[in-house]
Amino acid sequence: MRSPATVSTPPVELTAPPTLGQIFLAFSKIGLTSFGGGLSGWMLREFVQRRHWLSEHQFLSGLSLAQAFPGVNVVNLAIWIGYQLRGSRGAGVAALGMVLPAMVVAIVLAAGFGEVAHAPAVHRVLAGVAAAAVGLSLQMGLRAAYRAAVGAAPIVIMVITFGGIFLAQWPLLWVVGAVAPLSVLLAWLRLRQEQRTRAGS
Repeated sequence: MRSPATVSTPPVELTAPPTLGQIFLAFSKIGLTSFGGGLSGWMLREFVQRRHWLSEHQFLSGLSLAQAFPGVNVVNLAIWIGYQLRGSRGAGVAALGMVLPAMVVAIVLAAGFGEVAHAPAVHRVLAGVAAAAVGLSLQMGLRAAYRAAVGAAPIVIMVITFGGIFLAQWPLLWVVGAVAPLSVLLAWLRLRQEQRTRAGS
């Protein structure tokens, strides 16, 4: 368990906001080269660690929102990142870049997959890609959990959520519906306490 003060990392100087064309090309690259899933991990590396368009705190905040909203998580995250960079136009361009090129390639590959689906080598390659995607998703989950573990209450909530969904196999909507309001309330109370502490100092 860590205090909130230990969560902060040395700030990284962000670059100037990219153009709409740069946003489209960057998300097209992510959509076309991230095979097998794990897209949030690829996006963290590309936009936070490599391009420095966003801070890690901004990215993880967007990831939390993207997972809370209905729809495809990575598309929600692309929209959020695009909006942070270039407003509503950036959100639309990011979503198109994430979806459109990859969709065209997927259609072409799906049409030809029937010709090679019987080959054992194809299935071994796909299994390897899936394993790499699981590793990326695990890395992303551990990083987000480390950031969220700022006290006993968040850790308990994470354990309950994991146990309810993975071990007890309760319905996802039931678990999220019960735990999310409690988590939001605890975060709000912690922020109020921090504000009072700063005001009194």
